[in-house]
Formats: sequence, C-alpha cells, structure tokens
Amino acid sequence: MKPGEPRTSPYLRTDVAAMAGYQPGEQPRPGERVVKLNTNENPYPPSPAVLAAIREAASENLKLYPRPLADKARERAATVYGFAVDQVMVGNGSDELLALAVRALVDPGEAFVYPVPTYSLYPVLAQIHGAKALEVPFPADFSLPAELFGRTEPLAILCNPNAPSGTLVPASEVRRLAESLSGVLVVDEAYVDFAEEDALTLARELPNVMVLRSLSKSFSLAGLRVGLAFGPAALIDGLIKVKDSYNVDALAAAGADAALADMEHMRANVAKVKTTRARLTAGLGELGLHPVPSQANFVFVRCGRGRVREVYLKLKERGILVRYFEDPCVEDGLRISVGTDAEVDQLLRELAEVLAAR
Repeated sequence: MKPGEPRTSPYLRTDVAAMAGYQPGEQPRPGERVVKLNTNENPYPPSPAVLAAIREAASENLKLYPRPLADKARERAATVYGFAVDQVMVGNGSDELLALAVRALVDPGEAFVYPVPTYSLYPVLAQIHGAKALEVPFPADFSLPAELFGRTEPLAILCNPNAPSGTLVPASEVRRLAESLSGVLVVDEAYVDFAEEDALTLARELPNVMVLRSLSKSFSLAGLRVGLAFGPAALIDGLIKVKDSYNVDALAAAGADAALADMEHMRANVAKVKTTRARLTAGLGELGLHPVPSQANFVFVRCGRGRVREVYLKLKERGILVRYFEDPCVEDGLRISVGTDAEVDQLLRELAEVLAAR
C-alpha cells in the first residue's frame, strides 16, 4: 500500500468502504503548543466538584459494571430541567444519542431530513445506518427553510444553535416546524446554554419532539463524553432499547451528576464565554471581515471565497488552529471557537497581520 492510499477491505460493507467518515477538528501533536480554537471546547475548567466525584469513583468498584442507565445523573438531570425520570436518558455524548435516534426511528433505506449547512455528523450517521440523508438548504439568513415544513420522513434533525453558523431559530418557529411534521423532530441543542432561549418546553408538551443536550461545551466536559436526551417517555424508551448495554461508564456518570449539581459554576463560565464572544465578534468586524452574530461558543466569520484557506493555513503556521470547512456551503468562512480573552487577543493580532500581508 502506498503512503496516503486509503485502506479498504473486501469484507467491509460497500457503503462503509466508500464513505469518508466523520472528520473531527485537527488535534495538536503531543507536546505541541498551540492556541486551539477549532473544536468548540470550553476554555475554562469544569466544576471542582466534578474532579472530586471522579476521584471518588476511581476506586476498586471499577471492577463492577456501571449502572446501565446512569441512574444518579439521570435523576439529577430530570430534577434540574423539570422532567420525569422516564423522560430523560444519559448518553455517551450527544453524538451517541443522535445515532440512537437514527437507529430507533429510521428503517435502513428510509430517509431523514435536516437543513444545511449544519453539523457534518448527520450525513455520516445516514451512511452508517444505510439510510438516506435529505439536505434542505438554509436561506441566507439561516431561518428555517420553507421546504422543511410538512415533511413526512420519520425523522428531522435541527441543530439549534446551528453549527457552523452559530445562528438560533426562535422556539416559536421550532414549535411551528414540529407541529407540521409527520415524524419526530430531534432538536440538537449542544450549544444552547450560550443562547437566549431553548426548546425544552416542546419536549415536555409535544409527542414528536426530543431535545438533546451535551455536557461537552457549557459544562467543560468534552473529555468525559456525556449527553442528555429529553422527550416523551415512549421515545426515550425506544432509544434505551437500542443503546449499548453500559453506554456511560462509571467515571463519566459520576462526573455528570456532580456537574449538574453545580449549575452555578457552569453559568459563570458561560457568562465569561459570552462576554469574550462579543469582543471576538467586534474585533473580527474591525478587521473588515463579516462575522455572523452567534448564539454559540464560536463565531463563524466570512473571509471571502478564494482566500479563506490561505488565511487558515497562515494562522496554523503561527500556532493558531481554527476550523476550515471544504464544504461548498461554508467554504468562504472560518469557525473560530471562543477561547480565553488572552487567546482571542492573540488570534486577532495574528489575523490582522495575516490579512495585512496579503
């Protein structure tokens, strides 16, 4: 096999052999010092209570299987967010919960629908499941496309706030969409703690809405991989039926429970991120670029077709990682995670020099 040649095997499913798979944001090499603004991690540490809970859980009890439903974290989430316990599920990140929704709701060969550009995992989930991904283009203002309403597919997914745009569809519009659909609407709210409103009420009131949350962003727990699903008990039960036996390990479950018990710490970190987000947005505008107003912990900034990849590479040479997408829908811009004030200041200084050197 030649260097760089893709591996394949005659034993793989044809569609698996042909697919590219999900491409995560670039990770620095071990020991490499960079300003990492490409994967939407929270720049501030999690609650000290989380670290204490994980240390306590790291005992000889690790010889035992964890609770299959992460009961303490599940009950804590139900209390914090105002749901019955049977309306909540804990997952191995919200990515697992998305995969379970596809597995539970969509037959192989069927289609599910979502607006684009959006989270690039969705089409990969379709390929893995042998389903069809129907992509409906967002209009320029990232409002809900008219073609999304009244759909008959078994599943529609809405990333809200959306990635990579950072834009938010108002809850009233999400409700109107859900009420128009024949199937289930999954609202992927991985970034919603940084936004002005959410759709949790819809998951309590409507029979066809599930809302997914992540502890990776606002709770600073990307390394633990914990997600939450909220919705009608019958839908949550369907996801539980198709999950792995022990999908959330004991350390992650303990950390999640402690994080949810310290909402004040999370909210304080979110407030700092939102303040820095405003500074980043203003600074990008002062450089003559076009940032999209964001409700997430990142800013998508349009740099102009034909030069955005060069800007991305020049920043990388200077030790600053941001996210560049080759998708034609967003190839004119960069997604920049909100780091600390010092990291954002460095990004803006280096970016100014890169732009001036053109």
